[in-house]
Amino acid sequence: MDNGELSKDVKVDSKESAFYVDAAKYWEQVPPTVDGMLGGLSSISDIDLKGSQRFLNSLYQLVECPGKERALDGGAGIGRVTQGFLMKNFPVVDLVEQDKQFLDEAEKALEPTNHKGQFFNIGLQKFTPEACVYDIMWVQWVLGHLTDDDLISFFIRCKSGLKPKGLLVLKENLTSSGEVEMDSTDSSVTRPRALIIELIKKAGLRVIKEQKQQRFPHELYEVRMFAIQPE
Repeated sequence: MDNGELSKDVKVDSKESAFYVDAAKYWEQVPPTVDGMLGGLSSISDIDLKGSQRFLNSLYQLVECPGKERALDGGAGIGRVTQGFLMKNFPVVDLVEQDKQFLDEAEKALEPTNHKGQFFNIGLQKFTPEACVYDIMWVQWVLGHLTDDDLISFFIRCKSGLKPKGLLVLKENLTSSGEVEMDSTDSSVTRPRALIIELIKKAGLRVIKEQKQQRFPHELYEVRMFAIQPE
């Protein structure tokens, strides 16, 4: 992505800046593997991908369903979601990932495949999509690395990247306590469902379909998928 395509740096205070720096430092130490991406839980990858496929299928049962031309994988890591799921549904998939080691691994893994799409080495808090190009923007297990204000700003920028019938899909851990829970290890937060919905609404978006991920181990956070569109 050239400088003309990037958003201006979001101004954050020193505490929030440390929030992003600490997260980047954590992920720099994580091996670029499926196990690394999933915190040692590579065994759930297949269940996760199948759950995502079922949810995507349900979106194409909607009267005003999106097209099937181009998708975005937000917080793509090594391309696990792109290769295991999105590429099977869209001929073009762009990847956004701030860790260069992960993105390099994604490019390497996707090179022998029929993958078509761009690779953006940037954090979602700074990413601005090209206008009106995406049918689906799939953002999974990364929202906890954005502050509330940056998440709202990201959602607003996503609106401009969607085609008229396009959808932003979020797949995220949710707390059952009703509170935001901080993880100092990887510098992330896990939000309750109510807060996710509130931030979506503040960005001028609305949830049109929601589904819980099934068959995950009970000791994990609840995971839900949200399909959202501009109000």
